Amino acid sequence: MGLGALWISGQDVPFNHLLEDQWETGKAYGRVCEGKVNVFQQPSINSPVLSAFYEDNIIPWYWEVVGDKSTFNRRWVETTGGYVYAPRIQPVRYEPNGPVSDLPETALGRGMWAEVTIPYVPVNVANPPARAPWLRDNPNPRFYYSQVFWINNIAVDAEGRTFYRAVQKWGYGDDFWVRAEAFRPLTEDELSPIHPEADNKRIRISIPYQTLSCLEDDREVYFCRVSTGQRFDASGEEVDDWATPPGPHHTWRKLISHHMSGGVSGYGWDLPGIGYTILFSGGGQAIHSTFWHNDFGTPMSRGCVNVMPEDAKWIFRWSEPYIPYDVGDLTVSMPGGTVVEVVP
Repeated sequence: MGLGALWISGQDVPFNHLLEDQWETGKAYGRVCEGKVNVFQQPSINSPVLSAFYEDNIIPWYWEVVGDKSTFNRRWVETTGGYVYAPRIQPVRYEPNGPVSDLPETALGRGMWAEVTIPYVPVNVANPPARAPWLRDNPNPRFYYSQVFWINNIAVDAEGRTFYRAVQKWGYGDDFWVRAEAFRPLTEDELSPIHPEADNKRIRISIPYQTLSCLEDDREVYFCRVSTGQRFDASGEEVDDWATPPGPHHTWRKLISHHMSGGVSGYGWDLPGIGYTILFSGGGQAIHSTFWHNDFGTPMSRGCVNVMPEDAKWIFRWSEPYIPYDVGDLTVSMPGGTVVEVVP
């Protein structure tokens, strides 16, 4: 009865998000990707609102459920005290790592590739002033779960804490000092090619169904949901410029990690550490890992093909050409690599 009174009055039930010292190793959490998400009594926007969480709040991810037809994407997450709309929640884990004591020598110089394996981690610019747009007027810059960076230095502070110097190769030139436990070093084995002996590899992307299939001849060997180019802007106006171009296209560049930016004021983007990028069109459209939304199955991008990080990694390893660990980036000679067929 008490909760019912709170629903009627519109007051918030005090369901608090989890602070860093409350994260537990190996547990599944969700990170709020955008300004605010409501907590509903049931997995429906027509049910009572119990509370709200805000951008970068970390919440328990108990399990995912199917909601009613009140939303286009019917995926919901049960969390503390109710349900939140899954497309606004990045699935994350807290998996801290022991620091390495030295960095290997590679063709890229001394360093290693590493991915973020905790929900988020604060960063400090190592070579100010900040250059990249995402850092400007940002009082609390962070790296997020699944982002990938090149680590080229190690330092230990007066308190014995280890920090890595993380850089975004092919970015704006900003370097960062970041707590070492946030990063898991990537190994050469986990970036090795998948099915290198297979012939006639092809990627097929369905715009109507928002899906991606990896084909060997006509046999499907991998399938996932994607988010292709949006059809409408924030005002509800149709925007042809954001469409994913129908193909076939040939892969022309692949990068283990990429800093992607573009657009214009109000509709621009600037995103570092995007893992497993496969560029396939002259307009810069790519298949790549996505950490800023979880709305796969719905058009969400500015022309690219957004996929979940684990899907992006598999597709990157499977597609041709293979990108060696200590190269990291390759522009492909014509006629290009794996064909990307975009079906309108």
